[in-house]
Amino acid sequence: MNVVELGDGLFRRCGDYRALIFEDREYRSTELRSMQLRLARGLRDLGLRPKDRVAVITPNCPEVAVTYGAVWRAGGVTVPILFLLAAPEVRHILIDSEPTIIVTSPEFLPLVQEAGAELSPAPRLLVIGDDAPEGTESMTQVIASSDEREWMETRDPGDLSAILYTGGTTGRPKGVMLTHGGMVGVVDSIVDAAELADGKIALIALPLAHAYGIITQLVGMKVQGTAALMRWFDAEGALGLIQKYRVQNFAAVPTMLVYMLRHPEFDSHDLSSLERVGSAAAPCPIEILEEAERRFGCPVFEGYGLTESTIACCTQRPSQPKVVGSVGKPIPNVTVKILDDGDREVPSGELGEICIKGPNVMPGYYRMPEVTAQTVRDGWLHTGDVGKLDADGNVYVVERKKDMIIRGGLNIYPRDVEEVLHQHPAVAEAAVVGRPDELYGEEVVAFVVPRTGEAPGAEELIEFSRARLAKYKSPKEIYFIDSLPKSGVGKVLRRELRARVRTGSQPAMKV
Repeated sequence: MNVVELGDGLFRRCGDYRALIFEDREYRSTELRSMQLRLARGLRDLGLRPKDRVAVITPNCPEVAVTYGAVWRAGGVTVPILFLLAAPEVRHILIDSEPTIIVTSPEFLPLVQEAGAELSPAPRLLVIGDDAPEGTESMTQVIASSDEREWMETRDPGDLSAILYTGGTTGRPKGVMLTHGGMVGVVDSIVDAAELADGKIALIALPLAHAYGIITQLVGMKVQGTAALMRWFDAEGALGLIQKYRVQNFAAVPTMLVYMLRHPEFDSHDLSSLERVGSAAAPCPIEILEEAERRFGCPVFEGYGLTESTIACCTQRPSQPKVVGSVGKPIPNVTVKILDDGDREVPSGELGEICIKGPNVMPGYYRMPEVTAQTVRDGWLHTGDVGKLDADGNVYVVERKKDMIIRGGLNIYPRDVEEVLHQHPAVAEAAVVGRPDELYGEEVVAFVVPRTGEAPGAEELIEFSRARLAKYKSPKEIYFIDSLPKSGVGKVLRRELRARVRTGSQPAMKV
């Protein structure tokens, strides 16, 4: 087994077709397949061996999908890295994953060189494009000089295909290990449950380094269609591409929908080609969902999953009545139970922790066996999300992991932000929570207790954070407070801080 067999099977079934549109250039399936075969050979020539890791940090472009496929074909493990991350965050991922090769684009080469300066042995650097700065290789030249012969490294279903790093509640990102068998099984289940058909044109605006974006690419390796790919999302560009290419399917996070719905030129675009919109990665408020369905003129189907569940778990079915507030039913071969604190199943309709079992459950966190044992128990993935099941098997996500913030579909763990704030010499204590935001779903808010005699400014702390974190993780607001509310054992009571923000009862200063 090898996840790249999905694409091989599709090519055998459909042959040559328009597979991709990127910045007004069309790519045929034969061209992309040739690039993938050649790059796989080139990666082997650069030293890649089965089970070696290849880190990929670049904006969306055709070469991202080609690279993933080439790495899998060569038996390697992909390590997608979101280009929005700051150098210290990238450095941790590179040190932890120890890639043999790093693939990047010219604009992010300085970031990669800074973040990877401590790696030993130093990985090979492969830069997208024709130019190869000193100490790097040109992807264009590697592809051009490599053999196109058909080949593939056979993998076992349990062999690793990817490591996706998530924000860390323990102070550092966790690498979620995904397998070839898990990926192939999830794709088959999604295609079945979502009732996806050949011949559609889809807009891909999600980052291909994000779990949600990766699953859209994998589905595209199974179902024949044309992907209109955006380098990165912007509302005007997305609306224009839908109109220009008569896009039928569109996968989004709620923030994307809000940006598009609020765009002043929304009504001037012809979106009548849309047949369905998918929404996942963060809860979509019912008001936004209903407005999107009305103004897009098509249904919006919600889904639910975690990186640890190989990205997908539940989805609404187009052929079944939509149940408002539900994220649908489990995809085929996946079981969902609602368990209490003693891991006992609760009755239908009662709240508990959403737990998942199936071939999609990750084998664990990379090099973190103790954390893995806490998360996956007796084969059940404990999500930390509170939810319920109705009598018909529909899943409802009532509350997310209590501490995690989801801003624009991207997960932010308060501990990551707090660790940075605590590095500032004027900060004695810091606690981070989310507050509701119409555009992003949530914004990051920090409560700071200054050191005695210190009076840091809010803007100063925000700039301090932005220099050490991805911009989307940095606090939007800073509240200065005399002391943090704590339990009898000294644990910060985040629920009280969230209540202060949401009720407007916090009188402290903010930006």
